[in-house]
Amino acid sequence: MITRRKLLKNLSSLPLVGSLFGTGLVTGAAALPTAPARDYFKELGVRTFINAAGTYTAMTGSLMPEAVSDAIKFATGDYVNLDELQDKVGERIAELVHCDYATVTTGAASAITFGLAGVLTGLDEGKVPQLPDLTGMKNQVIMQKSHEIGYAHALLNCGVELIFIETRKELENAINDNTAMLWFLNAHNFIGKIRDEEWVEVGKKYGIPTFNDCAADVPPVENLWKYTKMGFDLVCFSGGKGIRGPQSAGLLLGKRELIQAARLHAPPRGNTLGRGMKVNKEEILGMLVALEIYVTKNHQAEWKLWEGQIQMIHDAAASVKGVKPIKHVPDVANHVPSLKLRWDQDRVKITPDEMREALRRGHPSIETVGDKEYVGITTWMMQPGQERTVARRVKEILEGAKG
Repeated sequence: MITRRKLLKNLSSLPLVGSLFGTGLVTGAAALPTAPARDYFKELGVRTFINAAGTYTAMTGSLMPEAVSDAIKFATGDYVNLDELQDKVGERIAELVHCDYATVTTGAASAITFGLAGVLTGLDEGKVPQLPDLTGMKNQVIMQKSHEIGYAHALLNCGVELIFIETRKELENAINDNTAMLWFLNAHNFIGKIRDEEWVEVGKKYGIPTFNDCAADVPPVENLWKYTKMGFDLVCFSGGKGIRGPQSAGLLLGKRELIQAARLHAPPRGNTLGRGMKVNKEEILGMLVALEIYVTKNHQAEWKLWEGQIQMIHDAAASVKGVKPIKHVPDVANHVPSLKLRWDQDRVKITPDEMREALRRGHPSIETVGDKEYVGITTWMMQPGQERTVARRVKEILEGAKG
């Protein structure tokens, strides 16, 4: 007796459904009705928005190219050995970004934890399960006071003590037998008193590994190899920001032995500090494809596109009397054409906080950044054409607030 399941299986193996029935009413699979795609966010009551803010985790980072989504879907169809995949992908990534070795991590924060863990234990597998107990190991990481941010907690996961300094003299005086690593925050390169090249110089002078956190520091694309070539032993990037890979992925680049040591703390190994920081085969493959796309794209054309989009929004805002938009490009971190909207609040009676809220609550919803002095806008995370909507809404709200 044939079952419904067997019948459907047999039907699916035929090239055309019409060839089975021969009626002419159904001539091919394309003629069959298809169910509409589900709007999962709408079902859940989660509102989507135009991202005029940038690559923020709270706003789910960036949107992946279709080829990355395809790679992720491809990876769901087969089993592979996780370590073998990391090995092969690590070699390929190292070729793409011109460094010694690489590995995919669960975001830049886990790359910091893994990188430091590898420095602390080296390739001694007996020490790996001991962390964060550092008995018998070095236990201090030095960083500039101006580089202190919340993400540095990724270092504390390893049980170390953070030593804060401000000048080179203080740095050299702080180095001792317990110094495991010198950690640097690239986004604050122009804020601290010790710049990147000097930081590397001190590390090499005393034989201390240096780490550069470059999480949000592409573009420019050259940063992917600039800092390893400069001499930093380890460098990390977020995978889900400018590179547009999976948001929960990241890159750890640098010296082969240090990254191999870092991998000892990562899944599939169980009794480790990083067991919960699992990156799956889908994310690993998706990250590789995202990087391949990123390093080969036309960055000049993309930059011109962003400049044109920012100019459009600038002109729309400037057409409102009393509004003074300012175009700028941050020196490091989110280094893209951006806009600061400022206005005379005696003439345009709305505060920047109220402006951001009006954009958020409008249709469509638009997310921006800024503070009590200005509204900040970028376009690099927008879908093509959305800049027109943003320009229109910005002008509408500012015009509507004129006294």
